[in-house]
Amino acid sequence: MERYPPIADHGLIGDLQTAALVSSQGVVDWFAAPRFDSPSIFAALLDHDRGGYFRLAPEGKDGSWRQLYYPDSAVLVTRFMSPDGVGEVVDCMPPDRTGQVTDRHTLIRVVRAVRGTVRFVMECRPRFDYARTGHKLDLRPEGAAFHAPAITAHLQGTLPLERDGEDVRGEVTLHEGQVAGVVLTVCRPGGPAPPPPTESSVKDTMWGVVDFWHRWVRTSRYRGRWTDMVHRSAITLKLLTYAPTSAPIAAATMGLPEQIGGERNWDYRYTWIRDGSLSVRALLDLGYVDEAVAFTRWLGDRMHDAAAGGEPFQIMYRVDGDPELDEEILEHFEGYRGSYPVRAGNAAADQLQLDIYGEALYALSESRELGLHMGYHGWKGLSRTLDWLADSWDRPDEGIWETRGGRQDFTFSRVMCWTAFDCGLRLADQWRRPADTARWTTARDTILDQVMERGWNDAEQALVQHYGGDVLDASLLLIPRLRFLAPMSPAWLTTLDAIDRKLVSDSLVYRYDPAASPDGLRGSEGTFSLCTFLYVDALVRAGRLAQARYTFEKMHTYANHVGLFAEEIGPDGGQLGNFPQAFTHLSLIMAATTLDNALDQAHGRPGGEEAAPWSTGQTTPDAPL
Repeated sequence: MERYPPIADHGLIGDLQTAALVSSQGVVDWFAAPRFDSPSIFAALLDHDRGGYFRLAPEGKDGSWRQLYYPDSAVLVTRFMSPDGVGEVVDCMPPDRTGQVTDRHTLIRVVRAVRGTVRFVMECRPRFDYARTGHKLDLRPEGAAFHAPAITAHLQGTLPLERDGEDVRGEVTLHEGQVAGVVLTVCRPGGPAPPPPTESSVKDTMWGVVDFWHRWVRTSRYRGRWTDMVHRSAITLKLLTYAPTSAPIAAATMGLPEQIGGERNWDYRYTWIRDGSLSVRALLDLGYVDEAVAFTRWLGDRMHDAAAGGEPFQIMYRVDGDPELDEEILEHFEGYRGSYPVRAGNAAADQLQLDIYGEALYALSESRELGLHMGYHGWKGLSRTLDWLADSWDRPDEGIWETRGGRQDFTFSRVMCWTAFDCGLRLADQWRRPADTARWTTARDTILDQVMERGWNDAEQALVQHYGGDVLDASLLLIPRLRFLAPMSPAWLTTLDAIDRKLVSDSLVYRYDPAASPDGLRGSEGTFSLCTFLYVDALVRAGRLAQARYTFEKMHTYANHVGLFAEEIGPDGGQLGNFPQAFTHLSLIMAATTLDNALDQAHGRPGGEEAAPWSTGQTTPDAPL
């Protein structure tokens, strides 16, 4: 068992309320329950010695590993090949189909000998509450139970179990065609133990999981050139969405570093207004209407709550809408490969990030495609929010990247405030709702003039990160999608050229240069995968199709072995940051659909010309701005 496998050396499984990472050596080294944002049960990825893990793998070190998903599903297959035989570990979590909150979550692990003879070893070493709480083992013939104060984990199966302190291990030798397995079920303390699994019940459950995912993927309307990558990204977004509220989290993990040994180690298991709002467009592009509608309703509830209290949105919430995300440092964890501190919770929730109002209104405006109309009280909440923004948009803030080096007049924040008013005005007109449209129009137009005057740098011939500066920022790659500037206007094309000069490295895109624009944190970071896909989208809209396609294809070579992306790509091509990251996968979908439509249109194929230019990637020139 490798102490710290590469971040990318994992697959993701989940049940739509929580998730686990499984390394390509058959180790569950991250699992939190009963929710994504709950304290961990297995966290060896953050501290090998203290964090706890669940290993099910062939005995010995000789041999090679391969990992794949059962096609179009979230069932993970880890294969082991050695001179004595070939073995498989199949992992999955049955999704809850009721959409109701449940405290019972099940992780199924099945092993089989495909060829020859394979001896498997199982170790289950839970460490509850981020390894801060001890547990007691109750080992009986029917299985093991790990009792902690706030949660109980039951381990049952066909492997013989033996005590190892307060943990459990087991071994089994399988010959070709033989199968064994274990089922780990977590639930509230004092709850009834699950019925002992049988070979047939486990088999039926696993095929039920496959059927669930196949049925869901079949509803996708994507028929483009990159079906496997797009559908894997869609499944990943679904896995990272909390079914009872339809709130997507930013990533399944916490504490994984943006630089090995550095301090940029955040907790991403929460719902960002920004990330979730942009996911609406990606979901609609694929035809996942129910998911898009459900999130817009969650978003509307947050907007109503904020407006009723007279305060703005928080930038992020827990999956149930709870705004409390107090940040603490887990001082007893050494961090992934010494990347300390490990943070649980996220203090950035208290930051002022004015761009989130633009993303939120952008998401709500997308609901027009569905024929949705916001109710009267919902509209009043939206209207109050924009009235507040009319008084507040011209303020320094922490910006999209959540810098901790002080507030600035960030250009992207102003652009998104413009988007908020622009979308709000269109919704007021189309839904025939009462609004102070004169005030919103004045704010929108004033922002446009201000950005083009104060956010423009003559030396770079580009819009820059913040007023008075000369640093480029990749967040501005969203400008043509938002229609702030026409995609072929001179001002935008020279900005795109400047980003290409300063932030692009072999098609990979940095979000900004921390050395040139200090953000209050030590160290550097890798290229941002989100920004690379936004770059593809912007290239398409600028009519640079060949460059866009090559960049998109090259980016695929940085995906891990099962098609997943973390937040960043390091200098060695390895993945960095929390894993897998929803923002990366939703931007992949957006780039793929934009590029597909443009290529279809360029080649005279049907489909590329049906949707509106600003949402599909058509590059019809507007008058230069």
